[in-house]
Amino acid sequence: MNKNQEIALIFERISNMLSVLDENPFKIRAYKKAALNISELGEDIVERAEQDGLTSIPGVGKDLAAKVKEYIDTGKITEYEKLSKTVPLELIELLRIQGLGPKTLSLLFKELKVRSLSDLEKVLDGDEILEFRGLAEKKIKDIKKGISIFKESKERTLLGVALPISELIINAIENIPGTEGTVVAGSLRRFRETVRDIDILTMSDNTEETVKEFTQMPFVKDVLASGSTKGSVIAGDSLNAGIQVDLRVVGPESYGAALQYFSGSKAHNVRVRSLATKKGLKINEYGVYKGDKKVAGETEHEVYESLGLPFIPPELREDRGEIEAALENTLPDLIELSDIKGDLHTHTTWSDGKATIKEMAESAKKLGYSYIAITDHSPSSVIANGLSLKRLALKKKELEEADKKIKGIKILMGTEVDIKPDGTLDYPDKVLKELDVVIASVHSGFKMDIETMTERILSAVRNPYVHAIGHPTGRLINERDPYEVDIDRLIEAALEHGKALEVNGSYPRLDLKDLHVRKAVEAGVKIIISTDAHRTEQLLQMKLGVGTARRGWVEKDSVLNTLETKELLEWLSMYR
Repeated sequence: MNKNQEIALIFERISNMLSVLDENPFKIRAYKKAALNISELGEDIVERAEQDGLTSIPGVGKDLAAKVKEYIDTGKITEYEKLSKTVPLELIELLRIQGLGPKTLSLLFKELKVRSLSDLEKVLDGDEILEFRGLAEKKIKDIKKGISIFKESKERTLLGVALPISELIINAIENIPGTEGTVVAGSLRRFRETVRDIDILTMSDNTEETVKEFTQMPFVKDVLASGSTKGSVIAGDSLNAGIQVDLRVVGPESYGAALQYFSGSKAHNVRVRSLATKKGLKINEYGVYKGDKKVAGETEHEVYESLGLPFIPPELREDRGEIEAALENTLPDLIELSDIKGDLHTHTTWSDGKATIKEMAESAKKLGYSYIAITDHSPSSVIANGLSLKRLALKKKELEEADKKIKGIKILMGTEVDIKPDGTLDYPDKVLKELDVVIASVHSGFKMDIETMTERILSAVRNPYVHAIGHPTGRLINERDPYEVDIDRLIEAALEHGKALEVNGSYPRLDLKDLHVRKAVEAGVKIIISTDAHRTEQLLQMKLGVGTARRGWVEKDSVLNTLETKELLEWLSMYR
């Protein structure tokens, strides 16, 4: 974690502590705004401080600039230290619980002495809570449900958080002399949406020394185990609890067998071992054996070949029919990241994004894309600075100018239009008709019953100018459950009306999830894989969307944004 992130985290915590203490709302918002802008600062805040440029950061006035300098000089902020003595960190973490807002937590803290998760659970199960103002029985039920999600989030890390950490650790391990072939294994290699820990495999000519160096690396917070072929550590820093990282070190003769074994899943490996037994073979992390003779193990491909199977991509290894498909030689030819020709769901500074149209387009061009759709929010998304009709027209003018100037990429004018609670859309049809790309999404009213919500979304599917439904279940992994929607009816309607469903690659969403996207493509529904990027670097989340699609057995032909520009424009024009 760099200084920008450290300071942003402290400011975010101060904001939350002040919320719990029911302090001045302007001060609370000031810290929160500063935290956001510092976290998104595109340069080192230490260098900005050396140039006396801290107050040029939006939301950072003289007072907060002084606190930034204090942290850079001393490694602490006095106000944060004082607040921490009054408001425990464990308490403000509870603000992550769905259904538990700052006002309720403040009352629980002041009047019922809640200071931790265990305190909260005891209070919610006690008799006193029934007489506590502002907490009706339904509210208590919602908070308890939120606690369940919160507990799960503490145990598992989001794919989009764990993957960058693994890449940094892999780079560090590759610098150890004598190592090669360092790769991620486990559920992270299978692109599961959350992971319990990070598994890494490497080859080395000195396994014990490699493990020793791994356990002494700067990112290590605690060492759990250190042996001749395995090391387990907690990666983290002084501000955040970390994630467990397990390193396995093997020789080249066992590399493929170890990679297959430690990639899992457990259910998949049970099926693989069962096949081996039927063929008179034994398989483990060291190789495939016939009696005492080793017959495979150097590569994963030869491990599967020894069992009479083609190579099974890691994302499919969940015992969901992949063994049967392999035996019948009907495994899907999975989509690759390189198949993607453009991103059809992105945001800019016109709504709640942090980059301009020009910046987003140029970044997409650097990724080798042929097109990018700029789909800023519609007016109902007030918190996201949704565009009025007047601002939409101004944006279109700027977009058309950028499209003329930036050669080599097509910039498409689009919107992520809100599906309102009554099923109508946030722009009139005559406006939608003039846009290149229309993504319709739900951003409010999540607590509808399944029939009402389904009909709400189906109204958008039936609209002649909608191209796709964005993040169709509205979930935020480890934060918010999906709203209730009949996926089967949604898929059926999308097929009937020729509409696409989105696999949103933003890592808190990954929506549609793997099981739903598999059901959609098997029904014949087209999908788009997009990033919902609000900053240029978030365009890289396409990798997560593609990984999710691969888990859903998706092939290139099912994905609209694998089309060349001319073909895509032809498809889009069918709704004009």
